[in-house]
Amino acid sequence: MNRHPSGLVVGIMRGLAATAVLVVPMSASADSEQARSQVWDIARGGQLYDDWGKVLGKELPDTTHPAYPASGKQKGSATWRCKECHGWDYKGADGAYGKGSHHTGIKGLRAMVGADPKAILKIISDDNHRYTEAMIGRGEMEKLALFVSLGQIDMDQHIDRATRKSRGEPGRGAPTYQTICAVCHGFDGKTLNFKTPETPEYVGTIARENPWEFMHKARFGQPGIPMISLITLPDTTLADLLAVAQTLPEK
Repeated sequence: MNRHPSGLVVGIMRGLAATAVLVVPMSASADSEQARSQVWDIARGGQLYDDWGKVLGKELPDTTHPAYPASGKQKGSATWRCKECHGWDYKGADGAYGKGSHHTGIKGLRAMVGADPKAILKIISDDNHRYTEAMIGRGEMEKLALFVSLGQIDMDQHIDRATRKSRGEPGRGAPTYQTICAVCHGFDGKTLNFKTPETPEYVGTIARENPWEFMHKARFGQPGIPMISLITLPDTTLADLLAVAQTLPEK
């Protein structure tokens, strides 16, 4: 799913991105001091995980990834996005992508939390993953490896998998939404429509239908546009933000 605001909204977001100061220590699954010192690189890596083509201004290969299972339902460029196999919750076949149109049977990334980024870098460019420096430059691949090692969170702590509901509190999340997110999305979440007038998709739609995607994009931003990364906010605050977003209109 591509979520691209345009025009005036992009201008507003660019201004916010330029003036935002990240001061709150991030909550990472691995060493917090290392994560704080590399927070920008980790945030960049999170966007690369989402859609490295949009981050780098490149076209993804139009052929299906050689390692993508024949039984999978996706084809072509979509199969080159990391999230397509490992999921928005990073749990692959053990998570939200354990069934449905994105099911591949491929395992997630949770076992790599805290792993040596150099070892992860080798995996990203191995004969299975096949990401070359012509696709993703060495420096960018290093950021992707940092995300895998230091940027993941256990989303099951914040989202009930059975109901997809946030474990946070809307009342606590409202100030965050109203002072940050509403600038672009509007107080009712309907300023930006990610799809069409006939089949609209708003921030409230995503929050309900795919809360794991919501959490990932809230933490790292939307690839290809200057959306603010909220990675330095506590994960519980983002769960509260998700909770209030789940109260917003879907249509």
